[in-house]
Amino acid sequence: MIPRYSRPDMTKIWEPENRFKIWFEIEAHATDALAELGVVPKSAAEALWAWWATNPAIDVAAIDAIEAVTKHDVIAFLTWVAEQVGDEARFMHQGMTSSDVLDTCLAVQLTQATDILLADMDALLAALKTRAMEHKFTPTIGRSHGIHAEPVTFGLKLAQAYAEFARGRDRLVAARAEIATCAISGAVGTFANIDPKVEAHVAGKLGLSVEPVSTQVIPRDRHAIYFAILGVIASSIERLAIEIRHLQRTEVLEAEEYFSPGQKGSSAMPHKRNPILTENLTGLARMVRSAVTPAMENVALWHERDISHSSVERYIGPDATITLDFALGRLTGVVEKLLVYPARMQKNLDRMGGLVHSQRVLLALTQAGISREDSYAIVQRNAMKVWESDGILSLLELLKADPDVTAKMSAEEIEDRFNLDYHFKHVDTIFDRVFG
Repeated sequence: MIPRYSRPDMTKIWEPENRFKIWFEIEAHATDALAELGVVPKSAAEALWAWWATNPAIDVAAIDAIEAVTKHDVIAFLTWVAEQVGDEARFMHQGMTSSDVLDTCLAVQLTQATDILLADMDALLAALKTRAMEHKFTPTIGRSHGIHAEPVTFGLKLAQAYAEFARGRDRLVAARAEIATCAISGAVGTFANIDPKVEAHVAGKLGLSVEPVSTQVIPRDRHAIYFAILGVIASSIERLAIEIRHLQRTEVLEAEEYFSPGQKGSSAMPHKRNPILTENLTGLARMVRSAVTPAMENVALWHERDISHSSVERYIGPDATITLDFALGRLTGVVEKLLVYPARMQKNLDRMGGLVHSQRVLLALTQAGISREDSYAIVQRNAMKVWESDGILSLLELLKADPDVTAKMSAEEIEDRFNLDYHFKHVDTIFDRVFG
């Protein structure tokens, strides 16, 4: 992952030092369990932990140099550790296979990454709630197909985003549980050369559950659903980002990204204030989703195992989590600093001469005894005049001058149907549903 879209806490999870640290802990905890079972001497486990207690620097370059000869990453690591620990290190990896280390390590890394993502989600949810409460009753126009529909509040827009990300957080919690499994089952997963108690011990030490049937590798359906959920969260990010981008368009300008002092919007046009952060979020969402299909394709491995999934996961594990971490942080900042323009929202609401109230008049005419078809035709013929005048004409005034309308409704009754507050009478109910 390129540094531009990376944050240090998440990046550290995928650095070689952390990976080798986890590998060592898997091997050492397994050696502990093997010693308790009498398979290896207790001195072997003690020697491993005694060396580890010195807080040794992990020489990544030395391990890589060994791998250049062995062409096997786990063997290279074990060889390097043996060089540091001495003779007792020969008891490491008894009855284990490389996948026991690699798959269990990946589970630990993904759970570590998920804990960061959950904290990111919490920060975003807090920002959305604060801004939603701030604009709970700020009137704005709701749009369908990009066209003015009926009034909503800006707070409702943000409450919708909050509810969506809250669902995403719940899914992420479930994904963490799904991915947090340990496999220490040996070649082809039969435990022929290692006791299942070793797996249980290692799982407990690492905060994982045991994989019921590993077949030498942890089944990749777990990883598929994990990356699919990351993809859904990325899509939620894009949804809110696109909403902000549309609201920032010059013709709309109901909200915009914060524009800091000294910031430049264009190398050519000094007046530009572009939605660069939310445009960037759209692109980052695409990159997170790009991990979903390869994760799905990793499910179908040959027989008990192959490594066609391995190279894929070396990409998508770091890339998807690092990118999503950055995107969630960026979106939180956008929401916290978002510039909101209630006066422009009201101006846009009023722009089309009251057309946003057409449904209320339609319903009133049907209740007054006119068929729905005729009511629709009456309101539409007046509404189209307003539409074609680009909002210069007033729907209210046209309706008050239409004998088909005034035959059934008084002027006061027509005016009452243009009351903006009518549309917001259930906002409290919606907010209670969302925020509790």
